[in-house]
Amino acid sequence: MEAHFRAFTFVDRIIGVKPGVSIRGQYTVPPGVDAFPASLVAEATGQLAAWAAMAAVDFTHRPVAGIAGAIELLSTVRPGQVLELSANLESVDTETVGYSGSASADGIPVIRLLDCVGPMMPVEEFDDPHALRNRFQLLSAAGAEAGAFGGLPDLDLKRDSGEWGQSASAILHVPSDALLFGDHFPRRPVFPGTLLMHANLQTAATLTAEVPCDNGLAWVPRTISDVKLRTFISPGETLRLEAKRIDHSGGVLKVAVESRNNGRLIGSAGIEFGTAAPS
Repeated sequence: MEAHFRAFTFVDRIIGVKPGVSIRGQYTVPPGVDAFPASLVAEATGQLAAWAAMAAVDFTHRPVAGIAGAIELLSTVRPGQVLELSANLESVDTETVGYSGSASADGIPVIRLLDCVGPMMPVEEFDDPHALRNRFQLLSAAGAEAGAFGGLPDLDLKRDSGEWGQSASAILHVPSDALLFGDHFPRRPVFPGTLLMHANLQTAATLTAEVPCDNGLAWVPRTISDVKLRTFISPGETLRLEAKRIDHSGGVLKVAVESRNNGRLIGSAGIEFGTAAPS
């Protein structure tokens, strides 16, 4: 199967765009996938912003993951639902893009991205500019056929140490070969920062499961803040993920997460958990 615009692409249609200013779009979550986690909703919102940014510079440059001031996790998404996506660009040129964005499903807010900043890189390093222009035209007209995404590959993530209720450490083996690299990106495979965020959330969840929660409730992530990704992650790399309990007061639990490659810090964020009835 050709992976380009199928394996890791989450905008089916662009409804309206003011290049460099704002954009609205849609993505239909395939009904056959097992789940569509918050990390992929964030990816869809970021991809929509990327289309507006690329169009603003005539597809000479594209944004890559960088910094997010906050990601608010408001509700979950079910397979088969349609995501209504929007993004506003505060600034864009061939150096950086700044934007915010949101997603909803059936009128219910799902996610909000605030104060995001990404470096703009030459498109030709990552993809075919002509193919991207054609795809943008398709999305802006009839839209693309829905249902191409077949689901995430299993992430090789294993917790290997930690102090009960205080910290958790895990090893993530980034796949050497996966369909998503044919889409992210065809000319320079890069492990998506949103999937690193997904793995960090999973690591943090193993820690929060060890922290008592009142009245039979469970800890659920509410906000991811101060997200920083410092470098590209290549296929086949081995990362160490660390989650540390920072504060626990009332119904709020704060966890700091860090990602390292050979001891070098490559990413970090803070996660705030609240309480909810177990799903």
